[in-house]
Amino acid sequence: MEIGVGLPTTTPGLDGPGVIAWARRAEAGPFASLGVLDRVAYETLDPLVSLSAAAAATERIRLVTMVVIGPLRPTALLAKQVASVDALSGGRLTLGLSVGARAEDFETVRVPSRDRGLRFTEQLVDLRVAWEERALAPRSNPEVLVGGLVGASFARAARYADGYVHGGGPPRAFARAAGMALDAWSDLGRSGRPTLFGQGYFALGDEGAGYDYLRHYYAFTGPFTERIAAANLTTAHAVRDFIRGYEEAGCDHLVLLPTVSDLGQLDRLADVLS
Repeated sequence: MEIGVGLPTTTPGLDGPGVIAWARRAEAGPFASLGVLDRVAYETLDPLVSLSAAAAATERIRLVTMVVIGPLRPTALLAKQVASVDALSGGRLTLGLSVGARAEDFETVRVPSRDRGLRFTEQLVDLRVAWEERALAPRSNPEVLVGGLVGASFARAARYADGYVHGGGPPRAFARAAGMALDAWSDLGRSGRPTLFGQGYFALGDEGAGYDYLRHYYAFTGPFTERIAAANLTTAHAVRDFIRGYEEAGCDHLVLLPTVSDLGQLDRLADVLS
């Protein structure tokens, strides 16, 4: 199983130079990828712009969206942005996509959230056409992952994508979702198996700021917020157990996302992985 690390593009205290320094240090470490989250109605850096900057600052590390909310964006513009990042990075982009769950993001961009699942399915088809026809940008063929926890999500991953991306939680939650993704893949008669991505949150040695950030970021989930915040990985033992659990559950690529912006977190995580 490969291990990636998130960029601090949504955490308190983020800044542009800090994100670039983080990308460069991650490139020099044991990490296989740099991952980003996507919010509109929140103080964040845009995920695709951030990965474009990271592409210019790195050479080998993979760039992953965990995930971009497809229906928030016009398909033609998204296709062009994705193809551009893929070209600028030399083909290092893995594009995780999903329908989104936060109503305020849709309200902010004045896009209806109703029927977003149908629009997302159409978008997945149209993205491939745009990339293959080179109508908007140089030809691109990024690895595409689909996220979500409902039946339609697994069906979309099997029919239109190269794999499935899980939104986080304990290894047992990933294992259940991965099983449904594998079943959907098999039911469709596709050969091989889908690539399976997972994610978790960490703030080694910091139980306060990271916890507060997760409570704020996931406030829209109501009572479930506390469970998400409590799962923040703050010790080396917790990180190792989490990694072991995901590996045993069949995860191919696990991205650990920071919940604080301190650059020292990269060194601490690298030490845990060594």
